[in-house]
Amino acid sequence: MKSSLLLLCSLFLAFVQVQAQPMADSVVYLHTLPADGVVLDKGWKYLSGDNPAYANPDYNDEAWKTINPTLDIYDCQQIPKSGIVWFRLRLIINTSLERQLALIIQQSGASEIYLDGQLIHRFGVVSSNPANVKAYDPLWKPVSFPIKKDTIQVLAVRFATQPNIRYTTIFATTNHALWMQIKDVESAVSFYHQQASLFKWLHIIIIGVCFLFCVLHFAFYLFYPSQKANFYFAVFALFLVTAIVLQHIFYLEAHEVKYKFFLGNFSFVFFLVGNLFLLTAIHYLLEQKKDIFYWGLVFYVIISFFLNSGSYRWGWLAGGVLAQNLINFNILRISLLALRRKKRGSLIIVAGAILYSIGFLMFIAQGKLVNVDFFLTISTLPTVLFNINQLSIPMAASIYLGLEFAFVNDFLQQKLKEVKDLSEKSLTQEREKQQLLASQNETLEQQVTERTAELKLSLDELKSTQEQLIQREKMASLGELTAGIAHEIQNPLNFVNNFSELNQELFQEVQEEVRQLSVSPTEKANLQELISNLSQNQRKVHLHGQRADAIVKGMLEHSRASTGEKRLTDLNALVEEYLRLAYAGVRASDKDFTCTLDTCYDQSLKKMEVVPQELGRVLLNLFNNAFYAVRQKQKWGLVGYEPKVAVSTATQNGKVEIRVWDNGTGISESVKGKIFQPFFTTKPTGQGTGLGLSLSYDIITKGHGGEMRVTSKEGEWTEFTVSIPYVPVGEEQHAASIAPLPPADTLPQP
Repeated sequence: MKSSLLLLCSLFLAFVQVQAQPMADSVVYLHTLPADGVVLDKGWKYLSGDNPAYANPDYNDEAWKTINPTLDIYDCQQIPKSGIVWFRLRLIINTSLERQLALIIQQSGASEIYLDGQLIHRFGVVSSNPANVKAYDPLWKPVSFPIKKDTIQVLAVRFATQPNIRYTTIFATTNHALWMQIKDVESAVSFYHQQASLFKWLHIIIIGVCFLFCVLHFAFYLFYPSQKANFYFAVFALFLVTAIVLQHIFYLEAHEVKYKFFLGNFSFVFFLVGNLFLLTAIHYLLEQKKDIFYWGLVFYVIISFFLNSGSYRWGWLAGGVLAQNLINFNILRISLLALRRKKRGSLIIVAGAILYSIGFLMFIAQGKLVNVDFFLTISTLPTVLFNINQLSIPMAASIYLGLEFAFVNDFLQQKLKEVKDLSEKSLTQEREKQQLLASQNETLEQQVTERTAELKLSLDELKSTQEQLIQREKMASLGELTAGIAHEIQNPLNFVNNFSELNQELFQEVQEEVRQLSVSPTEKANLQELISNLSQNQRKVHLHGQRADAIVKGMLEHSRASTGEKRLTDLNALVEEYLRLAYAGVRASDKDFTCTLDTCYDQSLKKMEVVPQELGRVLLNLFNNAFYAVRQKQKWGLVGYEPKVAVSTATQNGKVEIRVWDNGTGISESVKGKIFQPFFTTKPTGQGTGLGLSLSYDIITKGHGGEMRVTSKEGEWTEFTVSIPYVPVGEEQHAASIAPLPPADTLPQP
């Protein structure tokens, strides 16, 4: 009985012309496979809820209701907005189909596809928790379909929509709930690559042309800023590039369904705003005032943003498509007005606008504006029409701007030629005058240069001599004043010191006399205490008198006059001599003191003119300070500490540098700023006058035209650097250069 029924069914199906048709028991029989494949839109059953047993091929689904899942997601009212729904389809493949098969899928939710209870594909995340559902669209990419032939098999789909996401029909998009098509693998892969390639080339051509427009016309604008049409056209091209990139992602890359709404709307926003910039560029180009139509279109574009995202079915047509075409038809209108005014080049814009209109009408005639599944139906002719539609007006505008730029360039070249002709005539006359003046000027300049050099040399010598005399006079005057004050102070100070010493002796004698007095012990103690206090006060008077005496002697030293005469001196020998002299002086006062002396002299240093007495005074002061610092640090009792003083000479940048380094107590930052001030000292009372470094600083900076610097790290080291101009002089040259100074009354007075 069963074999008879199967035979009858086979005979019946042999005469049926439909390739895939549901049978009486809702089994879809695939008899033949046409080149464009078979869409599985019949024979489906569905049931809301979730049960793993629904994937089992033996499960009884007679109570399930029929459904066409290939409809738009909003037309499939049976599919719940949240929760899981199962689809089942019984399928028989004819044995004559020897080719491997593939599924092409487009969906608006997330799915798990089972064949005879086995999971073969998963797209997105299907979950009983609506918050975890992630809708995923394969975007027509072929996937394998390992079906058996001449056997009833069950194709089960576990499906869920992602809550709170919005769908869009922008760019003639249909949001199928679940759309499946069966093709052989070779045809499916070839078809997908063909369609994807058409889209890619469509987008690449527009992106490449518009990017070239953007760069070219922005360069035109930079060269010729008064033509603002170039700027607006460059911005239009940039917006169009962005819109096409977003459209490409929308069609071929946006697998997550939740992003498609935003990609489509943002792409159309860039399309519309870019077209407004194109309209603005045409207004500037044709010198057409922005009339009520222009501002009406601006207002309508703003409204279209809300129409695109607000209405699902017709919003993008009423908002985006209509607004874009109104803009382009308005371009045709204003270009015709310009042609009527006989505006140069306006015919080019008219031709572009007419070509756009023809291309758009032919595109509509192809049914590509409202037809479903634009990706599946796109072909070479619509691709060409779409490129013409998008690029005709921009190409016309670019050609117009290029010609306008060429006209301006030709005009400027003509004017430039006229200017050059006039300039050449003027230059010829000017050249004759210049030749006469040049010969005279050359002679005069040569004479002036020679005399200027002679005067400059004389002036430099005079200034040098004057500075030396002024410095000598200042030092002599200061020395006399200081010496006079010091001598006047020293006489009464000697009396104070001498009588304070005598008073100490008298206090001792009085102490002896008091001890021998026959008075009560209390009175004797009071007298002794009084005498002791007087004696202590007298000692303080004597101590501070000695301190004042040291200061006076320092002032006398400061004012001590030298001849100030510069002599040819071996600087290395001078440094070595005063280093040994200072070390011997320290050793004489403290025989237990030892210190490592590290010297490094520049042997290439030649003799130079300095005042050896004054420079020696500077060196002696620096060496004494260095030895004092290491002696003080030695008293700290640091383990492993060895006193060290390093001295070096070197030439650098036309100067001689003398460096004195020690590993003593160092100098704090607060003290560095005051170290060269007169009477400032860091030594205890009675051990320093504060005049040594001040005197040294004046000798180096004023007497020798050099510099004196100090660097230090408190508690670790200190380095003084003396830098003076290096002008080496040979013995013979020095002897020849010595000449008596002219009389003082013949020199400029300070």
